[in-house]
Amino acid sequence: MTRLIEALSSLPGIGVKTAQRLAFHIINQPEEEVRRLAESMIHARKNVRYCRECFTLTDSELCPICQSPKRDHSTIMVVESTRDLAAYEKTGKYNGVYHVLHGAISPTLGIGPGDIRLKELLKRLEGDVRELIIATNNSLEGETTAMYISKLVKPAGIRVTRIASGVPVGGDLEYIDEVTLLRALEGRTEL
Repeated sequence: MTRLIEALSSLPGIGVKTAQRLAFHIINQPEEEVRRLAESMIHARKNVRYCRECFTLTDSELCPICQSPKRDHSTIMVVESTRDLAAYEKTGKYNGVYHVLHGAISPTLGIGPGDIRLKELLKRLEGDVRELIIATNNSLEGETTAMYISKLVKPAGIRVTRIASGVPVGGDLEYIDEVTLLRALEGRTEL
């Protein structure tokens, strides 16, 4: 039991208490359920890889988004992670394709442009791309990455846009920092 709890607590975001709850749940499941869970993890580890086009996780050479003829392949949204891609997909409102960087430029952490998937993005931009939407996080690293990409891409004549950021729904203005308030003001839309 201790080995199972230790193994589960080594997963990101899983503390000891959650690992204990998961371990007891697993132990109380029928053996077939536990086997199916274990086989699913092994199958995923063996078969999931990066899409050769956008670098999201998939079990085929191209992900379903890149394969789809219904998607607008002339618009690429650049995100930091596959989780960011999933968040935009949940909205159901974006019809273009993506490019997953797998990180952001962070000189303090020793992460430079060569450590994320920028070369692959630039190669994709040699095709018929009209707009590049930069949807990196609203952090120092995300902003640095957005500015770096913008400076690289704009000379090619491709439209480069940045997602808006600002006051979250339900947020009280008095608790929001000045940079966020400024971005909200600059990104305002007409009613």
